[in-house]
Amino acid sequence: MRRSLSTCMLCAGLFLLDAAFAVQPAGVASPPAALDEAAATRFAKLALTCLHQEYPNKISHVMQGDGDVRPPRALTPAFFGCYDWHSAVHGHWLLARLLHSFPNSSFAKDARAALAVSLTPQNIAEEVRYLGNEKRASFERPYGLAWLLQLSAELRSWDDPQAQQWATALAPLESLAASKLKDWLPKLHYPIRIGEHDQTAFSFGLIWDWARITSDARMTALLEDAAARFYRSDRACPLAYEPSGQDFLSPCLAEADFMRRVLAPDDFAKWLTSFLPQVPSKGNAQWLPPGVVTDRSDPKLAHIDGLNLSRAWMLEGIAHGLKPTDKRVPALLAAASSHRATALPAVTGEHYEGGHWLGTFAVYLTSEAGTGK
Repeated sequence: MRRSLSTCMLCAGLFLLDAAFAVQPAGVASPPAALDEAAATRFAKLALTCLHQEYPNKISHVMQGDGDVRPPRALTPAFFGCYDWHSAVHGHWLLARLLHSFPNSSFAKDARAALAVSLTPQNIAEEVRYLGNEKRASFERPYGLAWLLQLSAELRSWDDPQAQQWATALAPLESLAASKLKDWLPKLHYPIRIGEHDQTAFSFGLIWDWARITSDARMTALLEDAAARFYRSDRACPLAYEPSGQDFLSPCLAEADFMRRVLAPDDFAKWLTSFLPQVPSKGNAQWLPPGVVTDRSDPKLAHIDGLNLSRAWMLEGIAHGLKPTDKRVPALLAAASSHRATALPAVTGEHYEGGHWLGTFAVYLTSEAGTGK
């Protein structure tokens, strides 16, 4: 019942915002209020464009000698496109997620072909060899590894013969990524509270969702321990200090979005009161304005589009973690709606700096992936 009420309130908020998009700037599309096939096609094209586009490429590659000087496609043959490893991983998640929802769409044939090229036992064996190198202990940790687990979770939960084939091929890399995270979590003495890839709270949420799908009790226990150690006693998060100039994740909202997964609704409501006292009991969006993007051709400044997208799904997630009668729910959903309306029109692929990754954030938001739908 909670999800149905929240969804209805969100749709109502989006309806009221329709008038704001009567005129759009050149090159900016109208925002999809929900993930219909037209929106899915638009986002799928972004991933299909970059999934096997090797250059430009920003690799995080520790070299031990001249023999390690190799092109991205040779280093990580499954995930070498979309500018960097983690974007390639979640680009595959994007296609799997959309295929799962729209198996008979116009993009389905191309999406299946693209996934089939990448997710082979041979490619994954090379990925395991690369990730398993002892000199790469921190490679893509936690962000890229969390998205790898999210990709695996999507494939595991899809009752499709080819998806199960891909899940089986991916399993050795999934197992290695999970093992590396389990080894790291007990040794992590402090949370990472920045607004970019290294942030722990956002990745913990993705990993938690994977652990629930796979019934991994060990991972769940480690994350519950991390939540208690890092976040349970937090108070008065300085939301007014956000965003920093190149954030694509909110430290405050991501923490709350993770904690609503861990805590029961009554406990979460009490914790949220202390942690984010700024959330009003009146249903308007003015308490949290969307971030401003000044140059979408700049790869770091374009992060703010991602911030607006991730804020939207985090706000919705926080509302989802509360009882429908909680007076803060309308304000949370109103702010989510304003962030949606600001960010979704910018997910166009006009600039590769954003086009190679923002589609994933748009799909995560519009498909309500974080609330288990």
